[in-house]
Amino acid sequence: MFRRRSQDEQVSTTAVLDDQARDPQAPKGRPTPKRSEAQNQRRKAVTAPTDRKAATRQARDTRRTELAKQREALAGGDERYLPLRDKGPVRKYTRDYVDSRYRVAEFFLPLAVLILVMSIIGSLQSLSLLLWLIVIVAIVVDSAITGVRLRGNLRKRFPDQNTKGAMAYGLMRTLQMRRLRLPKPQVQRGTKP
Repeated sequence: MFRRRSQDEQVSTTAVLDDQARDPQAPKGRPTPKRSEAQNQRRKAVTAPTDRKAATRQARDTRRTELAKQREALAGGDERYLPLRDKGPVRKYTRDYVDSRYRVAEFFLPLAVLILVMSIIGSLQSLSLLLWLIVIVAIVVDSAITGVRLRGNLRKRFPDQNTKGAMAYGLMRTLQMRRLRLPKPQVQRGTKP
């Protein structure tokens, strides 16, 4: 009873199991479920609606609940329900890195409105052109510095993980104003990620 099986006995039991898989009339090797359990399993399997309208309604409702969970996760930062593009430790570090400092690109929209108003005023048109040039150059330089530093930090912190696309993800995040970023920033400015 407590002895070890020989190789021949092990081979014979695997052969019997293979024969059972091929022959449905052979013994199955597990107890037969009770009638009530089998009926419950059948009832659970047929929970899908039979008509098309009910099926689309059910699919729409499940999609709404999933989107609501994603919206809450984007607002609160819950990692389990985030969209696929925002999941993972690499993306979280990228978000924290971008959110930890002021970026020139996040002020682009307010500056663009200000420059457009200045360009309408006749005496400030030449100044508005100069400001456009300064803002664009500052955004390009800041984005290049941010990209190089982020790439270096990702290589140090996640040497064996795939960081493909994380730099573009971070640079796109810098273009959004901090208040409008999703997922919401989880770190204060000035903190080290």
